[in-house]
Amino acid sequence: MAARSRRTISIVFAVVFLDLLGFGIIIPILPFYVRAFGADELVIGLLAASYSAMQFIFAPILGQLSDRRGRRPVILLSVLGSAIAWTLFGLAEGLLLLFVSRMLAGAMGGNIAAAQAYVADVTPPEERAKSLGLLGAAFGLGFIFGPGIGAVFTFQVVVDFFQNLIPWLDINQFSLPSFVAAFLALLNFLVAYRFLPESRALTDTPSAYESQFTQLKSAMTNENVRGLLIAFFLISFAFSGVQIMFIPFVADIYGYSESQSALLLTYIGVLGVLVQGVLIGRLTKRYTESRLAVAGTALLTIALFGIPAAPLVGEALFPSLTSIEPFLTKQLLGLLAVLAVLSLGNGVVNVSLTTLVSQNASADRQGSALGLTQGSGSLARTFGPVLMGGIYAAIGYWSPFALGGLLLLPVLVITLHLARTDEKNTSPVTEPDVTK
Repeated sequence: MAARSRRTISIVFAVVFLDLLGFGIIIPILPFYVRAFGADELVIGLLAASYSAMQFIFAPILGQLSDRRGRRPVILLSVLGSAIAWTLFGLAEGLLLLFVSRMLAGAMGGNIAAAQAYVADVTPPEERAKSLGLLGAAFGLGFIFGPGIGAVFTFQVVVDFFQNLIPWLDINQFSLPSFVAAFLALLNFLVAYRFLPESRALTDTPSAYESQFTQLKSAMTNENVRGLLIAFFLISFAFSGVQIMFIPFVADIYGYSESQSALLLTYIGVLGVLVQGVLIGRLTKRYTESRLAVAGTALLTIALFGIPAAPLVGEALFPSLTSIEPFLTKQLLGLLAVLAVLSLGNGVVNVSLTTLVSQNASADRQGSALGLTQGSGSLARTFGPVLMGGIYAAIGYWSPFALGGLLLLPVLVITLHLARTDEKNTSPVTEPDVTK
């Protein structure tokens, strides 16, 4: 990879990291902030759904806009919009402004399509999976450090310090992390404005705008892209059960507190960074993206079925290490093993599918194609949490994870088909023996 490409990818990495760091800061306080207004879990779910719904609408729009106007202005616009959204979140005195701020953040959160398209612009196809993996690692790092930083800014002594420092601003344990996230987004904007160059030469006669549904209809006529969009939707729907119901699961089954649950999330984040930042680059040197997609889907399916069975897995396969540390029970070791498989499968399948989408799109349609995949994932995350939360309460703790595993079975069929097609297209053709 050329030195210029490495430098620009490093800048995009920093932009995505700061963006996700701000998002991670809000994670620990979001449920408590909503409950401070007298709302219940349903409102929390609707707030999450409003974010994903706006991301579904705007991810393809921002991706298409980046194809027409360039990656740089779209990234700058979305980062500045995020700063405004976090500021409104901190200033909210009622649920209405909370919803407005989360919807604006969701709309601006569609910038990942522009960031992925930027990486696709500056890397050759054979290096693309590795570079997109590094971008995924930036996500993971943001989620690792963000919640810890957010927790620090909820300490009363820290809140009192900033309240005395800025007496004209109403600062409390909920608003301060929001203002910190807004400051990071503004810093992110300044970094991108100063150091991020445009990644592609723009044409003088860009193609006309297409509605999201026109883009989707067009994409669905391409057999490979159609399968990839369906795969993204099903994976996002299935994984929403983990994202929404994992904390209730470890609280109900393992009796873990908020801090213990946060440590598990950090463990998942660290593994995700290692998979996407280190392992993916090595795997793509030995295997095609389509074969990796099959392996990643299979591992993720096993992990989703394995989460509710983790205590039994631990009892059957692991020795008790409580003599070393009291918390290292068989049940915990089983859960850590299943989460390792989960992180490996999720990291591999997401990067490989994203790379396949990029490779199936023309150079001037990278943003649109990647925006559609992000939009399909956001649509799934709009409805998935509501269903997964409902069956958790109505059926049992195991049901969201089991349903997620079942939803991945069609994805396994899709990726197997893609792998077979890829092998047929790349297999050498045997020339007839014309000497006989």
